[in-house]
Amino acid sequence: MNTFLLGRSLALCSILSLALAGAIANSVKAADTPLPATPQPAPSKVLLVTGIDYPGHPWKETAPVLKTILEKDPRLSVRTVEDPAFLDSAALTHYATVILHFMDWESPGPGPDARENLRRFVAGGGGLMLTHFACGAWDNNEWPEFKALAGRVWDPKLRAHDPHGTFKVEIVDPSHPITQGLAPFETLDELYTCLAGDASIHVLAQAISKVDGKPYPMAFVLNYGKGRVFHSPLGHDGRAYASPGVGDLMRRGCAWTAGLR
Repeated sequence: MNTFLLGRSLALCSILSLALAGAIANSVKAADTPLPATPQPAPSKVLLVTGIDYPGHPWKETAPVLKTILEKDPRLSVRTVEDPAFLDSAALTHYATVILHFMDWESPGPGPDARENLRRFVAGGGGLMLTHFACGAWDNNEWPEFKALAGRVWDPKLRAHDPHGTFKVEIVDPSHPITQGLAPFETLDELYTCLAGDASIHVLAQAISKVDGKPYPMAFVLNYGKGRVFHSPLGHDGRAYASPGVGDLMRRGCAWTAGLR
């Protein structure tokens, strides 16, 4: 009888040992199995509008460079259209931010439908970014509201800019999300002195003219309705956009207009 019970006990212990070993193996296997990756949010869609400009501004060179430096932020996905009339499209609402990279020198700017569509887009919460001669996208008071939307616009009565050359861009507000932690930098560009307007703007960066010794805004922001606007007159050519400091400034400004950190 004792031998029988001992045999049963040994058999039961063997079964329990096998069950325990299986549980341990399953536990180790579960620990080694990677957890499902957290889905990443889709990049913010950015519309870069170009295609016409003053002949001295090589938009066919600068638009691709600008797209490349912006997409170094993986949260930004840039589509380029080479027809400013696209601004009258209902598809505008598919984008987080619109970049103006044109000037109505060779032909009139986009007409009333496009203007109102853009104004509604920004006022409703869309982002807007302007670079270089986009300050003259609608010049000669072709669209009076553009001055309020852009914050400052090209005034042909003023001196256009310092001679093309190297100058230092200083950070005016180091606490703003766009310029926080951004160091002063040098760039080879045109220091614009021709911006005019009375809209309330917040200057983030400036440069001192070597001609008259006065400071001029190189980057500023404003709100238009519910929308955020970032405006920088930097970016005369591909070299200007490729300057590391300029690239950082443009990326940060674009992300800010899209509501990103």
